[in-house]
Amino acid sequence: MTCESCAQKVRAALEGKPDLGAAVAMLAGAGSIQGVVRFLQLSEEHCLIDGTIDGLEPGPHGLHVHTLGDLTQDCLSCGEHYNPFGKQHGGPGDTERHVGDLGNIVAGPDGRASFRLEDRHLKVWDVIGRSLVVDSGEDDLGQGGHPLSKLTGNSGDGLACGIIARSAGLFQNPKKICACDGVTLWEERDRPIAGKGRSKTNPETPAAHL
Repeated sequence: MTCESCAQKVRAALEGKPDLGAAVAMLAGAGSIQGVVRFLQLSEEHCLIDGTIDGLEPGPHGLHVHTLGDLTQDCLSCGEHYNPFGKQHGGPGDTERHVGDLGNIVAGPDGRASFRLEDRHLKVWDVIGRSLVVDSGEDDLGQGGHPLSKLTGNSGDGLACGIIARSAGLFQNPKKICACDGVTLWEERDRPIAGKGRSKTNPETPAAHL
C-alpha cells in the first residue's frame, strides 16, 4: 500500500467517527526548528496525534506533554512531564508511564519528523492549556538504567515547545499558518515550510494527508 492510498483510507475511516475534541500545538525552538502537531480524540480510549516537525537533527527525539503551558523561559518553564497519577516514566505501550509520555519521533536526513501516533492514555480535554515538548535526544522509555531514565527517559533538553490549544475538529480547522498560501493547520503535514510546492494554488503542491 502506498503512503497516498494509506492516507486516503485513514481519512475515509476517520471522517465517519464522532469528534470528541481536537487540539493543536505550534512548536518553535532554537534555529529553524518549527512544527505543527494535532490531537484528535477518536474515542474515550484513543487519541490520534499527528504532526510534522522540521529542523531537527536526524535521528530519534523524545516527545512529551508537559504539565504547564508556560513558555516564558521557552521549554525550561514547561514543568515536568504530565503525570497526574504519580507514575514512573515509561514508553507509550507501558502500563507504568506518565500520561504525557509519547515515546520517540524520528527525523530523517532532511531534519523532518512526520508521525502519526495513537495513544490510549492521553485525553485531549486533559492536555489543552499544557505544553508539548520535543527533546534533543532519544527517550530510553525508562529502560536505560540512567538516574534520569525513570524520571524523563534521559532524553536531554527541550529543543522546541508549544502550548496545546483547543482546535476545530478533523478537516474542519480553517486556520492557517500563513494567510499568504491558504494552507490550513490540517494540511501542513506534507507541505514544505516555504518555497515551491507550498501554496495551495500551485499544481505541484501535494494533497493533504491527514
